[in-house]
Amino acid sequence: MLTIGTFGKKTGTKVQTNRYCEQIGLMPEPGRTEGGQRRYGNAKLDRLSFIRHARQLGFSLEAIRKLLDLSDEPNRPCHEADVIARRQLKHVEQRIARLEALRTELQRMVLECSGGSASECRVLEVLRDCLTSAAEKANSSPQNSTAIRATHNMLPIWPSFWVLAFCSRPSGHGP
Repeated sequence: MLTIGTFGKKTGTKVQTNRYCEQIGLMPEPGRTEGGQRRYGNAKLDRLSFIRHARQLGFSLEAIRKLLDLSDEPNRPCHEADVIARRQLKHVEQRIARLEALRTELQRMVLECSGGSASECRVLEVLRDCLTSAAEKANSSPQNSTAIRATHNMLPIWPSFWVLAFCSRPSGHGP
């Protein structure tokens, strides 16, 4: 049986993470010594490793909970796990597409920068123009304002990215 500190070292997690997983029900309450210290066995070690790996793959806590439920019942069909994994793969692919668009926009900005003074800096100019044009478009039409908000809602990684994505399109071509 492992103490919470040793358990954390073996799983690569902090004591607070272990307690949090217990509090939200992903991990069962551990056994305790007569002195009240938590003790963890190999089954709990495996379970927390599962949770940690699932988080590294980007699964939500809700998805992890469902995957753990499936794991706890080995005779159930794995179709649900497959659906959850396919959904996560789709989210990852969408995130990659957004990151690639972000990289392209940043590369374009950097390549167009001549390295002169800040008053002539293409990076700063693009950022200023973009914010101005996005504000003008939002104020000119309720439809454009909705489109800007919708684009922002689709891009949860970096809030500033929606500005770059919106501004990199030719005028008149909404998000």
